[in-house]
Amino acid sequence: MGIETERLRLRDMKENDKDNLLEIFSDPIAMKYYPSTKNEEETVRWITWTRNNYRKFGVGLWVVEDKDTGKFLGQCGIVPQKIDGEVQMEIGYSFLREVWGRGFATEAARACKEYGIGTLELTRIISLIDPENTASIKVANRIGMVFEKNIMKWGKTLALYAVEK
Repeated sequence: MGIETERLRLRDMKENDKDNLLEIFSDPIAMKYYPSTKNEEETVRWITWTRNNYRKFGVGLWVVEDKDTGKFLGQCGIVPQKIDGEVQMEIGYSFLREVWGRGFATEAARACKEYGIGTLELTRIISLIDPENTASIKVANRIGMVFEKNIMKWGKTLALYAVEK
């Protein structure tokens, strides 16, 4: 799998991405809206879960790199989420804090939306966002997603944003 944008390359996650992902997962500020930070073992499980999603669903979170330098920037992709008893496809993303504010999340999320609707022919894509995470809400809005409702998942209230084909 590979998606390229003007500045970014999205590629399949590999086992050797562990140290790069740990830079995000061990950062309490980057992980503020997640249930908790992750240690090395949890990061390895995350990679395994992601790679299993590739096999089972043909999608998952992809590593986002700078197209020119190959530098790891974060992760963004499409993941299955069970909402109200049905599986829906979600665009999710997290990036190194040092690259926040440069439009990488919006650029990567837009590419995932276009891939999901154009290539996978999904008719609907969602994002689940902590209602206080204004930066992620702005990304969702920039790619055409609109707030639908609040839901309970993972023991907390999340805002469900969606875009239809």
